[in-house]
Amino acid sequence: MTFDLILRNAAIVDRAGIADIGIRHGRFTAIEADLPKGAPEQDLGGRLVVGGFVETHIHLDKSCLLGRCNCAQGTLAEAIGEVARAKRGFTEEDVYARASQTLEKAIKHGTTQMRTHVEVDPRVGLTSFRALKQLKADYAWAIDLQLCVFPQEGLLDDPGCEDIMLRAMKEGADVVGGAPYMDKDSHGQIARIFEMAKTFGTDIDFHLDFALDPTHLDLDEVCRMATATGWGGRVAIGHVTKLSAMPRAGFEAAAKRLADAGVAVTVLPATDLFLTARDHEFNVPRGVTAAHKLRALGVNANVSTNNVLNPFTPFGDVSLIRMINLYANVLQVGTSDELAFCLDMVTSASARLLNRGDYGIKVGNPADLVVLDCATKAEAVCEVAQPLFGLKRGVRTFTRPAATLHRPTN
Repeated sequence: MTFDLILRNAAIVDRAGIADIGIRHGRFTAIEADLPKGAPEQDLGGRLVVGGFVETHIHLDKSCLLGRCNCAQGTLAEAIGEVARAKRGFTEEDVYARASQTLEKAIKHGTTQMRTHVEVDPRVGLTSFRALKQLKADYAWAIDLQLCVFPQEGLLDDPGCEDIMLRAMKEGADVVGGAPYMDKDSHGQIARIFEMAKTFGTDIDFHLDFALDPTHLDLDEVCRMATATGWGGRVAIGHVTKLSAMPRAGFEAAAKRLADAGVAVTVLPATDLFLTARDHEFNVPRGVTAAHKLRALGVNANVSTNNVLNPFTPFGDVSLIRMINLYANVLQVGTSDELAFCLDMVTSASARLLNRGDYGIKVGNPADLVVLDCATKAEAVCEVAQPLFGLKRGVRTFTRPAATLHRPTN
């Protein structure tokens, strides 16, 4: 067999030993030791190769807004209000410019798959959605981008919002999302989002239970609806900071409900740390749910970025390897097995949330990969290992050469 490219001496994620990777026509065609010569090749020197990072929850449309918004109180209400004010002035060109800046950072940090939430409502209309729809097409050479439309300022309590969401779905939105806590009847919004998903045959992704009082959980209704509608495996919920405030028994019971219903969970460490517990003067709760503990209890849980350089999160570089390192620090993850487990939460687990059955370094799959400057999964998390280069369908998309020391010659 002939190849278009051979990557030699690769430490392939979740595979013992060192092997060569043969790529032809944009797909993995051989993974074994000592592939025959005869094609362009690169020696990876035992570095770790993953299928690329997978971002499941980000907001490209409202990234890079710090210069237009105040961030004085650092509360969720302030962030929603400031962005609501700013987005009245959005244009497609403006959204595209800011989103492309953020997307390019993600690509250069090794992200090959992404789901972005997109606000649609009577103020912004379809402006952001149409800008990101163009972005999705323009960057398909480097990243697969899903668009999840959702009502940040409420659905049932925001007249005209549902009509705009339906228009976006008809124009090709990939996923329908919600923020039930923004409506007085949170269960009513959940029911309506499930109806839209059934009508258009799409997955669902909610912002959910974003607070620290666990006495009322909308996740219970989401789990009930996922089971009743047969939509298990196609529903995700993000934030769910209330789970971080539950004792072990309650946490484990909630995890069982999520696992049984097939509802995935996305934890967003940077935003959850920044926005929650603002009313605490001391012994401030972290507000970050233990995704690795959910995974150990059978829930498909992962970690993602959420917001970048805006009032919801006034920092960020869209590096998922940095985000998982932050998560491991905050959740006090220390064992090698648990650290390795954390890398799954920005790779394979995240791909499963997006229902990407063709993800991973396996013969026959699209040749999407990222080479990390480390040898093991635990090292990747502990050392914030830098991505050196990446391929999308066998074609190089970025290069970040490893740092070199220039020692004196005399």
